[in-house]
Amino acid sequence: VAEEQKVWARAGSSAVLPCHLSPRKMGKSWKQQPDKTSVLWKRHGGRYPHMVLEVGYSGLRKTALPMRARVSVQDSALRHGNFSLRIDPVRSEDAGLYEAQVTYNMESPCDLRFHPPHRHFLFLTVTLSPPSPAVENEPLLLSCNSSHRASLVETRWFHNGRPVPTSRTFCSSHGALSILHTAMSDAGSWRCQLRYSDNKIISATYNLQILGFDGPTNPVVYAAAGSAADLPCTLSYLPSALGINVVTAHWSRPSGGHLQDRGISQNSSSRSFHLRLPVVGPDDAGQYRCAVSVGSKTISRDVTLAVVTVTPSIQGPVSEGSRLLLICSLTHPRGHERFQWKHLDSAPTNSKLAVATSHNLEGQRPQMGPTLEIPHVSQKDMGTWECSVHGPEGRLGAVEYGLQITGTVSHGSVTDPFFSPYSIPWCPFLSQPHRPSPL
Repeated sequence: VAEEQKVWARAGSSAVLPCHLSPRKMGKSWKQQPDKTSVLWKRHGGRYPHMVLEVGYSGLRKTALPMRARVSVQDSALRHGNFSLRIDPVRSEDAGLYEAQVTYNMESPCDLRFHPPHRHFLFLTVTLSPPSPAVENEPLLLSCNSSHRASLVETRWFHNGRPVPTSRTFCSSHGALSILHTAMSDAGSWRCQLRYSDNKIISATYNLQILGFDGPTNPVVYAAAGSAADLPCTLSYLPSALGINVVTAHWSRPSGGHLQDRGISQNSSSRSFHLRLPVVGPDDAGQYRCAVSVGSKTISRDVTLAVVTVTPSIQGPVSEGSRLLLICSLTHPRGHERFQWKHLDSAPTNSKLAVATSHNLEGQRPQMGPTLEIPHVSQKDMGTWECSVHGPEGRLGAVEYGLQITGTVSHGSVTDPFFSPYSIPWCPFLSQPHRPSPL
């Protein structure tokens, strides 16, 4: 083929400029002396072409300094007429016009010189600005660049295989895509497709990694009053995987509530910076902020602590026959929570203590709603009552109340926190955001 041929490659990948000679066309002497062959690859540019790689008759190799260790031809392939030039990895400055010159000594006064078609080596690359890692909520620019000489007619972008429409968030112009506010959902494969005036269509892919937080955007942690709570703060990537050696995390309360110094220094071997509150009450409920400094950038996430409490209409031990209301309340409700009451255990009927169970007493069903009414308190009502909070995602949290009746043998002492007349912790305590906790 006497015409110029084009080879496309993406910066950072490998590329092969093909050059094949047919031994059948070269005659029988090729098979007898395949080692009497040399190849010289040149690159055209400037006033004169310059050598890229040369492999002589003796196997001696010469390589241009700028491309040393990145260009090669295989010895085994040379014996079979394959003189293809491999470049690994490809750089954008490698684009240009290349020529292969193959010389075969026929054991005669003349040499056969074969000049394959010129290879116009083109590149396509996608770059990120500012450089990686991209940070959640910050703007970034994906640029799609090509060395093709024709006029660019159209640029299309695809995210994880789906076309990206132009919107307030995504703006495409002159081969670049601007993302005004990056979100964790923007991570993944981005592909740009360029169409030129000569109907040439080329594309390249970029795998975008975004440094942010795992889990929901606005997590809510449900905890029983008197229990411990763990507030999550987990990065999407291990810092060391992104070339970051040291990170620093700091917890605060934007509302100005009291919070002891919670500065945490961690190395790159951890991506979790949870805040543990040993005992929480209604005053601890509200918004907390985790700020993580990664190099010169700081990212933050707000976490809401919702506390579940039980308030009885009668303080202290309750007399048999009294009317009792147990009110289950939740700080910072989101509006979709449902409340469910369940009697976990009852008063002992003989000298042996009754064993608490996680199911209802026979003949009883869970009662729905935040308020539990017991019109006439009796001995069968004594024990632990549980108020659990449920949402669309399942069980969110629970709190227990120990009911004591005056004049009866109580199940547990008055000082036992699981049987106090106030809201008491449920064990194990739930402190996972938006997910039900196992009993």
